[in-house]
Amino acid sequence: MIIVACEIGFWVLIALGLVARYPLRRRRTGLTLLALTPVVDLVLLATTVVDLRGGATAGTPHALAAVYLGLSVAYGHAMIRWADVRFAHRFADGPAPERLHGMRYAAKCWKDVVRTALAVGIAAGIIQVLVLLVDDAARTEALTQIYPVLGIVAAADLLWAASYTVWPKTPKTPKAPEAREDRSLRTPRDETAAH
Repeated sequence: MIIVACEIGFWVLIALGLVARYPLRRRRTGLTLLALTPVVDLVLLATTVVDLRGGATAGTPHALAAVYLGLSVAYGHAMIRWADVRFAHRFADGPAPERLHGMRYAAKCWKDVVRTALAVGIAAGIIQVLVLLVDDAARTEALTQIYPVLGIVAAADLLWAASYTVWPKTPKTPKAPEAREDRSLRTPRDETAAH
């Protein structure tokens, strides 16, 4: 339950920060709210450690907490920047979000591979620290079972980037409207000639 609350809290802080920053034009308040997002991570980590040190047997929520923390650290800034660009475009006449294709999109995918590797490394490190803190293999089995999942996630992201390097993403071409004759532009002479 605490993981869900922290995930919701993370996005609520981002939303409130961006609303304060753009529609309400309170830049300092917005930046303060956005800067508080790491506090959510600390609350989650502290709660997880206290729970396990208090004698709880690790379960899937504890493993997911580690994964969430890894993703938050590795992708948090990028997610905030992604949302910021869209809010700036919508509420502050900022430039439209750029749609990448070709090798520029592939380069972005490779940056995500690095972020995912960092997220996986952080999650694995947190799990290892939790296992050492509890020092009871029977109580931490659910944590160690997440390692293969982390490997699959990293491999999938690697394949994704490689596929777009080999087969670059092409820009979407807008569909041309069907060629229809506009009768409003025809002159009476054209109408007579047509008959």
